[in-house]
Amino acid sequence: MHDSPVIILGGLHIDLSAVLMLLVTCVVVFALVMLSVRNLSVENPSKLQNFMEWVVEFVQGIVASAMDLNKGRQYISLGLTLILFIFVANLLGLPFSVITDLPANFTVFGHVIEATKDLKPDYYAHVLWWKSPTADISVTAGLAIVVFILMNYLGLKLNRKHYLKHYIEPFPIFLPLNIVENLAKPIALSIRLYANIFAGEVLITVILKTGFYGIPFMAAWQGFSIFVGALQAFIFTILTMVYISQASIHEEH
Repeated sequence: MHDSPVIILGGLHIDLSAVLMLLVTCVVVFALVMLSVRNLSVENPSKLQNFMEWVVEFVQGIVASAMDLNKGRQYISLGLTLILFIFVANLLGLPFSVITDLPANFTVFGHVIEATKDLKPDYYAHVLWWKSPTADISVTAGLAIVVFILMNYLGLKLNRKHYLKHYIEPFPIFLPLNIVENLAKPIALSIRLYANIFAGEVLITVILKTGFYGIPFMAAWQGFSIFVGALQAFIFTILTMVYISQASIHEEH
C-alpha cells in the first residue's frame, strides 16, 4: 500500500489527500446539480435533468420507506445530498490514481509531510494523492458522526419523551445495552462504508500488479466497484433515514 501525505497543524494530523479529494467531490456534485437544473424544461427535458429527477424520486422512495412521507419530506434534501456525495466519493478512486515519490522533510505550505512513521533521509515514500475519500476511515467517521449528532438532536427536539423513554425499554436494566446500541450506530455506519471502498481499492492495486494479464479482471472489477459504490451510498442513506425516523418520529422502537 501507499503512504498518505500528512501534515501536523495545531497538533492535528491532516491527510492532504483526503482534504483534496473531499474538495473534488464537492465540486463534482455541485457541478452535476447545477448542470442538471441549468436549462429546466417540461416539454423537452435534458438527459441530465431526467437523471436528476429520477434520483430525487429514488431518494423520496427511500425516505417514504423509513417514515411517513408527510413528516419525512423535509429530509429529502438531506438524503439527496448524502447519496450523491457518497456515490461520487466512492467512485473517484476507480479511474486512476496519482502517486508521487517524496523525499524526507518534503514541505507543503511550510509544513513537513510525514509520509511514514520512520522516514529515513535517503528514503522516498510512494505518496498517494488521488483516491476515493471514503477509503479513509476519518472521512467516513466524520459523516457518521454528523448523522449521529443529527439523529439525537432531532430525537430530543421533536420526540423527547419517547426518545428518552426508549433507553429504559423494555426494562430499566436494559439502559446500558440501549446506550451501547446507540453508540454503535455511527461506528457501524463508518466502518461499513470505509471497509467496502478501501477493500475495493486494495484489490485494484493487486490486480494492477499482475500486468497485462489483469486487464480482463480489472474491467470486471471496475464494473462491480460501480455497483458497490452505488450500493454503499444507498445503504448509508437509508440507514440515516431509519435512524432519524426511530429517534424523532416513531413512538415505539
